[in-house]
Amino acid sequence: MLAVNYSTIRGKFKDYCDKATNENETVIVTRKNEKNVVLMSLEQYNSLTKALRNAEYLAKLDRAFEQLENGRGQSHELIEESADE
Repeated sequence: MLAVNYSTIRGKFKDYCDKATNENETVIVTRKNEKNVVLMSLEQYNSLTKALRNAEYLAKLDRAFEQLENGRGQSHELIEESADE
């Protein structure tokens, strides 16, 4: 992980983009008043968002199992379709 101030990255933006994409480096762009931003490859970003979605899905499953264990589930009969439908 690199930390670079705004003025430095502005002059060498292509170089830092190449570091992010070719070397899988995360670049923190430091700005005044701690309003920093992060530069990373799209591949790394997609991986992070996928991990977040998976974590959210697993949390939903955990809540559902907890509800079932606390007796807040509902039982339903399965509807079977006939072969000619």
